[in-house]
Amino acid sequence: MADAGIEKHQVDGVLCSHAFSSPFHRFSVALSEYLGIQPTFSNTLQVSGATAATMFNIAAAAIAGGLAETILVAGGDSLLTGLTPDLAIRSMTESRDQQYEMPFGIPVANTFAMTAHRHMLEFGTTQEQFAQVAVIHREHARSTPGAQMTLPLTVSDVLNSAYVTTPYHKLDCSLISDGGAAFIVTSAQRAKELGIRKPVYILGGGECYTHEHIFLMPSLTTTGAVQSSARAYAMAGCTPKDIDVAGVYDCFTGTVIMMLEDLGFCLKGEGGSFVEDGHITYGGTIPCNTHGGLLSFAHSGMPGSLFHFHEVVQQLRGQCGDRQVLGAELGLVHSLGAGFATNATTILGTEATL
Repeated sequence: MADAGIEKHQVDGVLCSHAFSSPFHRFSVALSEYLGIQPTFSNTLQVSGATAATMFNIAAAAIAGGLAETILVAGGDSLLTGLTPDLAIRSMTESRDQQYEMPFGIPVANTFAMTAHRHMLEFGTTQEQFAQVAVIHREHARSTPGAQMTLPLTVSDVLNSAYVTTPYHKLDCSLISDGGAAFIVTSAQRAKELGIRKPVYILGGGECYTHEHIFLMPSLTTTGAVQSSARAYAMAGCTPKDIDVAGVYDCFTGTVIMMLEDLGFCLKGEGGSFVEDGHITYGGTIPCNTHGGLLSFAHSGMPGSLFHFHEVVQQLRGQCGDRQVLGAELGLVHSLGAGFATNATTILGTEATL
């Protein structure tokens, strides 16, 4: 609110994500009470990791539809200090179907591992290519204030770390963190009235929900990100080649490779070599997760992808210092979850892109 130059009484909408460590069903209402406000538009959203981009899409739609004028989008969780290891594993397992999946003990990590195995089988993707994703993200995190992991990382380090679930080693997996993020979303006209410097515009959004159970996923190597990003590109009037910087959900290294393909940054099956050739870092085709992502910056559950939004917004504002992507005007954030069941894409731009 300080960044936007507004007082809390000017907030008439609140959107929050669910929290594992404090599973209060009316989280947005509780937050409003804590802040001492009474919004006329409020909701707590839960579509797993896709929640972040979904909140931005819904906030934009609510403002366009006249349901609210100034919406607080917020999320926070304490996965590191608020849950014991046993409770964390239980919460991840219980997020699967209680009749067909949970009794067999399949946690979220195993569902993503299935897709990685299939990608390796169909396209020859290697564990070394997975590991390269972690190495690039760690290098990005080393330049980011507040990043959880900043020690140098090599491909050998990743491959020599213990297996969590094949083909993923520990360092192929996202972090466990405490953290939160918050944003103010308002209309372009209202932003001008507030005199906001370098406002960032929501230009397009799209979502796609392809399945609930991993065994009913239409394809283990092609996800709903194809549809969600296509809708976002069409709404924004741009193509993947126009994007300057991206926040790509990176719960696992192989997830990034599949998303690069499905978001249109490279052809299906070429994600591994795309990463290997340096295309997702500075000087490459599409710098991704320049803060270090869920793999090295932080991952506090559903708010994790809000950190991607924070980084892309900062990049478009030109506020990233040594990690700034030069000339960044158009950004994309993609959030996903539940074994690729939920996918949401948001495209952001500066005033120059209007």
